[in-house]
Amino acid sequence: MNKTALGEVLSSAPPTLSDDAALQLAQVHFGVTGALKRLTSERDLNMRISAAGQSYVLKLANPAEPPEVTDFQTKALLHLQGSDLPVPRVIATRTGATEVATPHGTLRLLTYLEGTPQHLTPATPAQARAMARMAARLTQGLAGFAHPAADYVLQWDIKQASALRPMLPAVPDDMQALAQAALARFDALAPQLPSLRWQVVHNDLNPHNVLVLPDNPDEIAGVLDFGDMVHTPLVCDAAIAASYCIDAAHPLDSVLNFARAYHAVLPLTPAEARLFPDLVAARMLTTLTIASARARAYPGNAAYILRNVATARAGLAALAAVPRGDMLNALEAL
Repeated sequence: MNKTALGEVLSSAPPTLSDDAALQLAQVHFGVTGALKRLTSERDLNMRISAAGQSYVLKLANPAEPPEVTDFQTKALLHLQGSDLPVPRVIATRTGATEVATPHGTLRLLTYLEGTPQHLTPATPAQARAMARMAARLTQGLAGFAHPAADYVLQWDIKQASALRPMLPAVPDDMQALAQAALARFDALAPQLPSLRWQVVHNDLNPHNVLVLPDNPDEIAGVLDFGDMVHTPLVCDAAIAASYCIDAAHPLDSVLNFARAYHAVLPLTPAEARLFPDLVAARMLTTLTIASARARAYPGNAAYILRNVATARAGLAALAAVPRGDMLNALEAL
């Protein structure tokens, strides 16, 4: 497989398909029809189809995405279907297939998960702990899962952060110093990554990919979008989820709040705990850099692309202000 494939996907516009054509494909291949509503997506085309009390998501993969990568995502969801984790279920076609090759891209149908998008609810310490526990459970659920495409190169994979350097000019001037410092810290820790625990992880637990209970937003109702999965150090996945749970007014407390809840479900090793804060910063840097570059390339979709940048900016500045000794000493006591 072409190891640069995901760079091509990120530089490609989402596929286009009319509503009528989408409904026809859903009817022909899955026997499903109903009211269609388009959903936001950075690189794929996602549509909700509702009828007879049932809702589904019709997903059309970006044509630049290699078929084996799409299959990787589908197989992971199938792997999780035996668990009690709140993730989408794969719906088979009339002939029993899980994917359909079309001229527009690979087509799949998933169950639609009900819930309130996390980003629409107030962020609280209790919600952050729930996120940490869900992140740990999801990593446990994916333990042992393997796929030939799991090692592909993905720009959103924290272990690839050094490759962001050519994109740094897209970062706003007032964040350049912090971005450069975060990248330097990542470069320093990168040689330690091969010695950590590795597995396939979700790799994108951000508030737009998480649903919470409408009557209790401190409880997780669902996890969406497995499109960024990759084989990487598992602590990177914890750092990704934590990066969206940092209270800029209380950065040390919020890092510890998340880390302790995660550690209670899936204990971090001492080496993972030491690297955790710099990996959180690396994810914030990744969010800031890639989103800034893509927003320039696709101004029409900039609002969606930049949806997490404000959190990343504030979090990166707040983490940089915490004395490293205080952070590391606290994490050693997990």
